[in-house]
Amino acid sequence: MAIFTGAGVAITTPFNEDGSVDYDSFREHIEYQIEKGTDSIIVCGTTGEASTLTHEEHLECIRFCVSVVNKRVPVVAGTGSNCTDTAIYLSREAQKSGADALLVVTPYYNKATQKGLIAHFTAIAESVSLPIILYNVPGRTGVNILPETAVTLAKTVENIVAIKEASGNISQVAKLAALADGCIDIYSGNDDQVIPILSLGGKGVISVLSNVAPKETHDMVAKYLEGDVKGALDIQLKAMPLCDALFCEVNPIPVKKAVSLIGYGTGKLRMPLTDIEEANETKLVKAMKDFGIKLAAEM
Repeated sequence: MAIFTGAGVAITTPFNEDGSVDYDSFREHIEYQIEKGTDSIIVCGTTGEASTLTHEEHLECIRFCVSVVNKRVPVVAGTGSNCTDTAIYLSREAQKSGADALLVVTPYYNKATQKGLIAHFTAIAESVSLPIILYNVPGRTGVNILPETAVTLAKTVENIVAIKEASGNISQVAKLAALADGCIDIYSGNDDQVIPILSLGGKGVISVLSNVAPKETHDMVAKYLEGDVKGALDIQLKAMPLCDALFCEVNPIPVKKAVSLIGYGTGKLRMPLTDIEEANETKLVKAMKDFGIKLAAEM
């Protein structure tokens, strides 16, 4: 059974001006997501700036999110690392904190062979009992989970049950779907490829767009799964300019600004990420307004 079906938000982590985690804004944003129909909260992923959180902050953000959500939707905790032992530690602690599932990215910088990926993910999975979503994002990590590797893991490790596919390679996803024959759930990791991946049997999306358009992203998936392909496609195509704007600089720079513009947090980032360029902010604001998103300043 799928961890979730629909649109899960890869939620941002708001910071105060002094760089500390802004838990008040975090709570408000989580509540907004649930109110608008988000099907799952994915905490401490790429969009949540997990790479610049301390281990203590990382785990506290997971605990906080689990507490606020209070079982209303599944909470998926990002616990990946390029160090297998660190990923095991974070995964075990996330399980103790009450997370419903884990999102585990491929090792970055030191990378790994396909044999190494199998060993890495197997060791993490065997350290916990929670279901695990593999996270394939070679543009960031420099290593690609081949379809054959994902299928091997799903067939040999009981709690490896899904993959977030952010390779951008639809042909690879099609091959994965064909080889898997249903043994692994597939989630789109790219907001501009939701409908194509659903057409290949995907279960939904782990979404940046959902941070500012949770209802529309949920509706896009729900309509498709209910058979309203045209309705779903209409949302996908209408969202394309906003998707482009949300990735006009490296994620999560634009989405942190976008979330602050709808009233949740300051938009502050941790270095080495820096504030969005003025021209890109103008592009982002226009795309948000054109999509029908109301900015806090206009409310």
